[in-house]
Amino acid sequence: MKKKFVSAVVFVSVLFVSCKKEQQQQAKPVMPYKVVQIAKTNTTLQAEYPATLEGVMDIDIRPKVDGYIQKIFVDEGQEVKKGQVLFKLETQSVSQDAAAAKAKVDAAQVEVDRLVPLVERNIISKVQLETAKANLASAKSTYQSVIANIGYATITSPVNGVVGTIPYRLGTYVNSQTDQPLTRVSDITKVYAYFSVSEKQQLDMVMNSEGKTFQDKIAKMPAVSLILSNGIEYSQKGKVETFSGLANPETGSFNVRAGFPNPEKILRSGGTGTVTIPTDLKDVILIPQSATMEMQDKTIALVVDKENKVKMVPVEVRPVPGGKFFVVDKGLNVNDKVLIEGVGLITEGTPIKPEVVPLNDILNPTEK
Repeated sequence: MKKKFVSAVVFVSVLFVSCKKEQQQQAKPVMPYKVVQIAKTNTTLQAEYPATLEGVMDIDIRPKVDGYIQKIFVDEGQEVKKGQVLFKLETQSVSQDAAAAKAKVDAAQVEVDRLVPLVERNIISKVQLETAKANLASAKSTYQSVIANIGYATITSPVNGVVGTIPYRLGTYVNSQTDQPLTRVSDITKVYAYFSVSEKQQLDMVMNSEGKTFQDKIAKMPAVSLILSNGIEYSQKGKVETFSGLANPETGSFNVRAGFPNPEKILRSGGTGTVTIPTDLKDVILIPQSATMEMQDKTIALVVDKENKVKMVPVEVRPVPGGKFFVVDKGLNVNDKVLIEGVGLITEGTPIKPEVVPLNDILNPTEK
């Protein structure tokens, strides 16, 4: 009788503990999490890449001769024409060298003139005359070199363009080895936007383009846009023109160049912006890459079942250029609800309160 009583007490205790645990589980609140309801869609996604801007030609202006800056004929930001005078260096010492060199030319010419009749009358040998002529040629060469240096003291623009920063002022001594150039003249009738893409992004871009050869694919890539540093889209469309032939050994990335016409000279060398490249997608299932996680060798998405519990589903995906979305080829169906919040934190079987976010808000977060 005593044993039966003990068994009954144990049973009641176990039952009490089980009921208490069940009550605790039932009492645990169901948390809300954002989900997106899957639908096939046609869309154009914009991949964004930070870019730096350079003119089609950016030419450093450096002196060919030593001297002090005597005159500056232009100002920073001024548009100039090819051949327009930019700087004038002090040439007094060079002019003195020119006078000395000219005097040597005159003296050598006098000597030649003096020896010619003597040779004709066989008073002296021709060797002396040839030596005098050689001295005259050497003196003329030196003189021409000095004259050229005088010409180099007047520095002109090699192209049509815009003047950059002028770091030196009047009276500054400069030469060809000076650290900074006198200025830089940029031809900005067309501006290049340089940006980097990963090897994976480069392959995605090229493989999604039509064409048989690499150059054909680049030529047929869609037009690209440029978002300026103030957040406004530049009015002219650009074109991807080249990919670097080799990946950067340190980063594994490829440099890309896109060209933009610049008729109003709004874009300037040294500026920054964001190149956006469109990717057209038709009748596909898209999910954010952040809605997936890697488990061993599989990509996993978290789907909410009919009981609003989380279930892990393996999916086969392709990345969309830009690194934000996946195209889902297998694993998800239309109307599935995929978790886009708390991924990696919520375990399978956890009940949630799904909050459906419109698909368009995910694909175009800036559009309201």
